Amino acid sequence: MRILSWNINGIRTLPKYYPWNSFNSCEGILDELKADIICFQEMKSARANIPRDVALPGHYDSFFSFPVNKGGYSGVAVYTDSRTAAPLKAEEGLSGNLQPQPPLSPEERVSPSYPYPHDIIAYPDEEGEVPATFDTLDAEGRGLVVDFGLFVLINVYCPNETSEARLSFKMNYHLMLQERVRKLTEEEHREVIVLGDINVCAAPLDHCDGHLPSNQAAFYEHPARAWLHSWLSPRGPMTDVIRTFWPERKGLYTCWNTKIQARETNYGTRIDYVLVTKGLLPWIQHGDIQPSLKGSDHCPIYVDFRDEITLESGETIKLRDAMKQTDPPREPPRIAAKFWDEFSGKQTVLSAFFGKPGSSKPITGSSQSAIPTPLSSQTPVETSSETARVDSPTQSTVATVPATTQAKPKPIQSSKSGPASTANKRKPPDTASSSSKKRKQAKGQASIASFFSKHAPAASASSSKARDVIEIDDDAPPSTSTPPSDIPDLPILSQAEQDQLDADYRLACALAEADGADLDGAPTPSPSTPTPTSSQDPTQKKAAWSELFAPVQAPKCTVHGEPTKMYTVSKQGPNKGKTFFICSRPVGPGYDKGKSERLRDEVDHRYRCNYFKWTSDVKRESLRERERERTRTRSQGS
Repeated sequence: MRILSWNINGIRTLPKYYPWNSFNSCEGILDELKADIICFQEMKSARANIPRDVALPGHYDSFFSFPVNKGGYSGVAVYTDSRTAAPLKAEEGLSGNLQPQPPLSPEERVSPSYPYPHDIIAYPDEEGEVPATFDTLDAEGRGLVVDFGLFVLINVYCPNETSEARLSFKMNYHLMLQERVRKLTEEEHREVIVLGDINVCAAPLDHCDGHLPSNQAAFYEHPARAWLHSWLSPRGPMTDVIRTFWPERKGLYTCWNTKIQARETNYGTRIDYVLVTKGLLPWIQHGDIQPSLKGSDHCPIYVDFRDEITLESGETIKLRDAMKQTDPPREPPRIAAKFWDEFSGKQTVLSAFFGKPGSSKPITGSSQSAIPTPLSSQTPVETSSETARVDSPTQSTVATVPATTQAKPKPIQSSKSGPASTANKRKPPDTASSSSKKRKQAKGQASIASFFSKHAPAASASSSKARDVIEIDDDAPPSTSTPPSDIPDLPILSQAEQDQLDADYRLACALAEADGADLDGAPTPSPSTPTPTSSQDPTQKKAAWSELFAPVQAPKCTVHGEPTKMYTVSKQGPNKGKTFFICSRPVGPGYDKGKSERLRDEVDHRYRCNYFKWTSDVKRESLRERERERTRTRSQGS
């Protein structure tokens, strides 16, 4: 039997990656993982958004825990193969306070007692306060407890320390988890498996920079690392199974920062674990990670159980008997998704109200009243991000009326009236009427060239006033200018397009004048002096614009002398959308984070250096360098 754990970073994200995108359903993905018990973290969904194939994946029973108030965040799931690992009991959360309706009976509960705040030495927050209850800790959908007879499995997604204010929440969740395991082992004498994303590195060997002297000296000063270090064997009751099989293996990482391509060089951390109590060690056959499986910033981890063991007395115990499996399989615990109202036929799905008339069928075999089809005049249902998305009902299209004809709007037909007639379909625009439309330039609207041209005399200003408004037919006669014979298929431009092109060309000349560019092989014309259209070579115009708006050439980093790579700021703030250049080499152990982040004697120059420059600065330096080069050329020519 195999137990697998994986932080999938979103149930809707996983199917976008290979090989998971080659499967038509969640059942195919679970089968490909080849495990009997599959534990997911970071589902990033809500109960109302779970697709049916994710909730009821064939022969798997599913159990979920989602945040109480925040959808699309956190969330854990446990899938069990009903043929080989049917659970006896299951609960949501660690405190016992998250109950279905009606609440679980004492016979349905995994434990008779649960941890309380007074049982632990809680970690105070920034104001010195400690939690009075565990309700807040258990409200983020971070834990599932499932009883398999031989052991109690706890699937957890422990909080991350995103800020100083979050540290107390993280530490108190760890302490609540530890107290729940203590009650199971010491008071109920049960064997326990804790697996999932603990979000803590257990030892310097589990961190990509753990070998650096500055990190080794202060590694366990962080309270979360100190806590996990004391909870693991030999100091504590839990055994890190995978590290037991690979005690000296380096690079045994399970999580990477994908924003800096850290997975390419295995610059990661090990924060996903399978922890077991000592009584289960005889059953454990093997454990490892699966870094070759992509689809998340984490990789799966797993442990394999033996099918049977032989006790010192000579008695042989089969795993199936120890887990109290039956043939045929028993029904799963009541919190399984198959018993949810929306999947058990007790609740009408919202999308049923928007189906085609006559296509709806009774959800159950019992007699039910027909579901009325809502009229299009009803107010549409608004859904939040935590509720199910539904397609809006199909509406008949209102026919397009020519601009010269005023017609009364036709009412939208109800879905009961069948498909709309062909007369109501959108008609293509009339070519004759569209060709006679005028293109106007609003009075007072300045062209872009005016921002770059020099101040013209009053006479030229008065002459330009006569051209504030230009009305030109689309069928205006072509210009009298004749393009060169070596340029094929030149478009025929109207007078308005010629005027706009002249303005653009004057802009290009004005900008190029600063660079000393001579576009026509003659002295650069002044932006205020129009150049006759007939004397302008379109290829020269294109070359001028290409030079002015050419992509910025990537600079070379100062350490390696290699071309850098451009990135775009996606974080909200004043710099969002801006581009910058950094070293193109991948990150790795000891890569240069900067003087404030990395000691100089610990920098490994085989990896990314700390080169950083905004694209705007690169453009400015490039223009200055070209200007200096032209100045040198002119001085040498004179």
